[in-house]
Amino acid sequence: MEDIMQYIPGNRFVHRLSPMTKIFFAVGMMFAAIFTSNPLLLLAMVVFVLAFAAIGGLLKPLIRQVPLLIILGLALVVLTVLTSASGDVLFALLPNGMFPVTTGAIMFAVQMALRFAVLIFSFQLLVISTQPRDLVNALYTLRIPGDYALMFLIAIRFIPTLQREGVRINEAQLSRGYFPGGGVIGKLKQLGPVMLPLMLNSLAKADTLGLTIDMRGYRKASEHRRKMVYHAADLVTVLIVAAIFAGIVYVTFIL
Repeated sequence: MEDIMQYIPGNRFVHRLSPMTKIFFAVGMMFAAIFTSNPLLLLAMVVFVLAFAAIGGLLKPLIRQVPLLIILGLALVVLTVLTSASGDVLFALLPNGMFPVTTGAIMFAVQMALRFAVLIFSFQLLVISTQPRDLVNALYTLRIPGDYALMFLIAIRFIPTLQREGVRINEAQLSRGYFPGGGVIGKLKQLGPVMLPLMLNSLAKADTLGLTIDMRGYRKASEHRRKMVYHAADLVTVLIVAAIFAGIVYVTFIL
């Protein structure tokens, strides 16, 4: 299993952008996705982010998140069917018209799934194309306190660590003969014995990591920021994202 949210070395277009530009890209696309509920505009933003990743040779890691987005979309459909009944009724999940599936519920689920796709893809593109030290330096440049910058980086770095640790715990339990069964029920039963030791190991590692940070004086690093370097590609990227954001605001609030 490949790690998620892990920096991928490279020297293509996206990698060479300044970390500040990539932060602006992620934040700009995030707010643009929040401001609009138009499914066509949201779909266009998803395509734009994927095309941007393809230029940088980072499309494959983003595509691997599509199954997660599909599951999220289906969960949103179920949630909206249970809580919303706006629009025309298409069919009912149970006899006698119980739990009707409406056009409004499906449209809302599609909008939210596309919005989450923009957010996840933009943020993941920022993380996998930026070295951790450069990302922290950019946060320091933005005057983010050192403690919060380090917590942000550690939280991101813990994602692949927890992923690998969960796989190891699951394999250890299987080697000891623990198998709760197949299917969805078996997967749900398997979560408990994996999550408990995973949480306990994470707390122990967090305590050790905090002591290590204090002993090595990493909090003082915020006082020694490196100068940010910008190129023509950074200006082009910023202008494109600003144009997308301005277009979304115009279409949503002015037209």
